[in-house]
Amino acid sequence: MADNVVTSTNSSTPSLNPTRIICHVCQKQFSQYTCPRCNSRYCSLQCYKSHSLRCTESFMKENVVQELQQMQPDEQTKNKMLDILKRFHSEEEMDEDSFADSTLSEETMEKILSGQEISFDDLSLEEKKRFHRAIAYGELSKMIKPWDPWWSKPSARNICLSKEGTQLVQPLPDQELLDDDIGSDELSEVPLGPEIPLPPLSRLSSKEPSPLLTVHLVDILYSYCFTLRLYNGDWKSDALGSVMVVLSVSLVLGQGAQPETVLEALSHCLEQVCCPVYRHMGGLQFGLGVIDDVISLLGLGTPALVCALCDMHRLIQEGEKEAKSERPRKLRTDGTRSAIKLAERRIYFITCWVHEQPEEAWFSLAAIVRAEKTSAMEFQQSNKSENLNNKAEVKGKSLIQEF
Repeated sequence: MADNVVTSTNSSTPSLNPTRIICHVCQKQFSQYTCPRCNSRYCSLQCYKSHSLRCTESFMKENVVQELQQMQPDEQTKNKMLDILKRFHSEEEMDEDSFADSTLSEETMEKILSGQEISFDDLSLEEKKRFHRAIAYGELSKMIKPWDPWWSKPSARNICLSKEGTQLVQPLPDQELLDDDIGSDELSEVPLGPEIPLPPLSRLSSKEPSPLLTVHLVDILYSYCFTLRLYNGDWKSDALGSVMVVLSVSLVLGQGAQPETVLEALSHCLEQVCCPVYRHMGGLQFGLGVIDDVISLLGLGTPALVCALCDMHRLIQEGEKEAKSERPRKLRTDGTRSAIKLAERRIYFITCWVHEQPEEAWFSLAAIVRAEKTSAMEFQQSNKSENLNNKAEVKGKSLIQEF
């Protein structure tokens, strides 16, 4: 039947009303696109996904192979990564002897654990010094139970969104969950999706989306995962502080830059994570672990990515509200509020873009991010071996001098 309806767009005689071709898949709508592999005509993304599994899989596979082949970092990027590793190891060696006396006394700890209220003035001079030292080196964070990310929960794989992006399954009220305590915690931890339908990109911009948005997404997801790890999953406790962390880690949101490769985006994020401000989180080892969080989110697909970006959008909005109530002198720069507003718009735009992308794109992007992490770990191992050899040579020389 389709052969009787579909006609060719090539015609020898000009016409004011050219013939339009019917979609080869649904045979209901006029076709607007052509498959680059089999030249089949289709009308929408849904028809493209279902017209030929061989075409979609091979197309994404070729993209991944080409991207992996082109991921040869230049000398500048390699040197930048090595500088990060050297800085991390030098700081790690300096801190080896700094944690011995960075805790409070046993008597004070017993009072705290027993529920007694203790102010800073109640501490002795030595305890005050230890307390400041413990804060500086992150010793107090060991007393807090580590946060289990929501994207590692089984419920994160069962997120249901409508075609417009809104949440299909809403969380039940608390009184209806009293008899089902097992699933209520996981359900409440997964952030909600959009409250209103997401508009198509054509309404937000007349230009075609940049092909670098996949790289920008990695940068944004890294800053989101790192911020949640830093605040132990509770960014609401300090929304403005969380926003400032996002802006400091993300190259796209904080500086308005446009990294062209995944390696460039991850290198900047790792450099920020290894700076003295976030050193107590674990430095490079912790930064590499955050890359695993990004890979996990990408592996969950579009629904989880949309929910994560919506959670980040709410984070930005709450931080913007707090920034308006803060005194100008408490903000670092006069452009902080405008930077927060611009970050909010970018998050919303990339959320709409993610909603329109095929699921296969995220598996390909996850493979690229995983390959970049492997490359970074190889740099780290080679740098460790070099440091050990240098230490051995120094020790050998000192022994000879002593003899």
